[in-house]
Amino acid sequence: MRVTQSGMDLNLLTALDALLEECSVSGAAQRMHLSEPAMSRTLGRIRKALGDPVLVRAGRSMVPTPHALAIRAEVRVIVERARTLFTAAGDVDLSTLSRTFTVLSHDAFTAACAAPLFARAAREAPGVRLKFLAESYVDTPALREGVADLEVGVIDTISPEVHTEHLFDDHMVACVRVGHPLLDGRCTPERFAAAEHLIVSRRGKLHGPVDSALAELGLTRRVVGTVPTFPSSLFVLRSSDLVGLIANQLATMVEEMGLRTFEVPMDLPPLPMGLAWHPRNSADPGHAWLRECLRDVMTRPSG
Repeated sequence: MRVTQSGMDLNLLTALDALLEECSVSGAAQRMHLSEPAMSRTLGRIRKALGDPVLVRAGRSMVPTPHALAIRAEVRVIVERARTLFTAAGDVDLSTLSRTFTVLSHDAFTAACAAPLFARAAREAPGVRLKFLAESYVDTPALREGVADLEVGVIDTISPEVHTEHLFDDHMVACVRVGHPLLDGRCTPERFAAAEHLIVSRRGKLHGPVDSALAELGLTRRVVGTVPTFPSSLFVLRSSDLVGLIANQLATMVEEMGLRTFEVPMDLPPLPMGLAWHPRNSADPGHAWLRECLRDVMTRPSG
C-alpha cells in the first residue's frame, strides 16, 4: 500500500479486505458492523491512501481495479496474520469467529458435501460463511493469490508453495439410468466400449483415462459429447442410454437420485482425494478448524 508512515491506519487493511471480498460497500459494512455511510467514507480514505479507485461501478455491481486485484492476496495475508497474532496458538473461539472461507472444489464434491459443512458451521461457528468456487476451465493459482483458502477433491498440484494432504484414494464407477441395457448381465470391456458415453469436463475434453484403458485392450468407445458440470450430467444420464462416470464416494448419493452405478470393467488410475492450502494458513486456528471439518466430511462412511 502506498501509505506514508505518519498516515498509516491498519484498520484500513481490514476494511480493504472486506471490500475486496464483498465487492460491495453495503456487504462490507454489514460484515464489519458499520453503517453504509461510514464504510463509504472508509473507502474514500482507502482510495486516497492507495491513489487508486479500488472498486469501480460495472452496471449495478462493483468490480476491483487491476491494482486492487494485484494486492488482494497480500492484503488477505496481512489481515490473517494479524488475526493469528492476537489469537492464542491453536485456540479459537468458534462461537464468536467471524470469517468467510472460500473453498475451491469440483461441483460433484460441493453437491455431496456442502450440506453437512453448512450444518456443522451453523452448530459450531455461526459467524462463519462458506463460499464454494467451481473449478475454472483455466488453471489459476487460486491458493497463492488468496482467491481460495482451501482446495478439496482430487489434488494434482505440483506447486512447491502449496501444502497438500492426501486423505484416501477413490476410483471411478459407471453411472446409468435405471433399466439401462448394461445393467442386464455381466458388463465386459467390449459391451462397455460399445455403449455411447458422456464426459464431464470443464474444458470440454473428449478423451480421458477410460479411453487409454480401452486402447490397451484394443478397444475404442464413442463419446457423444461433454457437459461442464457433474449435476447436469446426472439429468442427461437419467433421460438417456448414455454412460457416465462418477467417483465411487458419490455412488450412494447418485443412486438416491434414481440412477444406478456399477464397476468399470477395466483398471483405471486411482483418484487421490485430499486437501491443499497455502502454507501461510497452516498456523491459523480458524483455517485448521475448517480443514478438520473437511477431513471429517470427506472420510465419513457413505450411506
